[in-house]
Amino acid sequence: MKAIAVYPGKPNSVHLEDIPKPSVGDVAGGTGVLVRVLKVGVDATDREINDALYGNSPPGFEYLVLGHESFGVVEEVGPHVRNLKPGDYVTATVRRPGGSIYDQIGTYDMTSEETYYERGINLLHGYLTEYFVDSSDYIVRVPPGLKHLHVLMEPISCAAKAVHQAFEVQRRMKVWRPRTAYVLGAGQIGLLATLILKLRGLDVYTLARSQAPTRNSEIVEGLEATYVSTTETPIESLIAKTGKADLIIDATGSSAMAFGAMKALGHNGVLVWTSITGGKKNVEVPSDEINIDWVLGNKLLLGSVNANREHFESGIKDLALGEVMYPHVVEKILTNPVDGIDNYAEMMRLLVEEKTALKVYVNVADE
Repeated sequence: MKAIAVYPGKPNSVHLEDIPKPSVGDVAGGTGVLVRVLKVGVDATDREINDALYGNSPPGFEYLVLGHESFGVVEEVGPHVRNLKPGDYVTATVRRPGGSIYDQIGTYDMTSEETYYERGINLLHGYLTEYFVDSSDYIVRVPPGLKHLHVLMEPISCAAKAVHQAFEVQRRMKVWRPRTAYVLGAGQIGLLATLILKLRGLDVYTLARSQAPTRNSEIVEGLEATYVSTTETPIESLIAKTGKADLIIDATGSSAMAFGAMKALGHNGVLVWTSITGGKKNVEVPSDEINIDWVLGNKLLLGSVNANREHFESGIKDLALGEVMYPHVVEKILTNPVDGIDNYAEMMRLLVEEKTALKVYVNVADE
């Protein structure tokens, strides 16, 4: 069967690979689930792997199958699978357990090991192929009523984890009721974080460079949040209007913005970095000023990456509630379909050249 793959470490090596079709018997213990792939989302991670910034092949392979944002339909299940059946719409988690205690108790996204395993990213093949098989432990059912949002299940799991982690660590405050949130970046993670924070009742300001109207600003406003163009309103001007934020989620992909956000956080606040920056950029920060402000202000910085099953399930619930609260808004994130695995060159072109491509995804097969 066909798959889109790269040769890790070799820039611009994306190509079509012929790989064997898997079977439920490939998973020990009778828990295998065979999924026919319908759609796969791609993003900056796939572009950066093709740029050879990171990523490794599974042992014994020269290539790595791309794709970590899956949506498909169950074709067959092993004899010990109880929670899924043929015909179910599903997505799949990305990270897989290593050997640490955190991996073994289901929080494999919080591994303490240096080596990590992520499908389509590091040491495990991804989902940009016609079929995949995995244990039912990592397959998450998607309600039929959300199938039009298909490849957003993985991105919203990351946004859900970021928000969840912020509230989890803020239990240190005993009582923490944030009112104002800044979301830096209006890409898919930023927009989905905006949705989740609005559902939690916060006043949300989503910041991006582009001036409204844009599709991004339309989505933010559709979620009843406030879109802020930093070219028109610098963050310092926004702070003067709203006060410093209680919670900031950075989803810009810019280390300069990530560090700059430290000056916008209020006392007892939390700043969450979700960006992965694959370059080698250096930025200068007012370290003494930030140091004293953060120590005296009891502020917290945390990094959040990937997600486990709990966050997938939580994110899917947020999407469902979001569809009720803000009908037909979130689907506007899905901007650029690519028809067929054979069309991998167009997929990569959109990731590299099309700056307005909010969400690129591959239509692998029809239902």
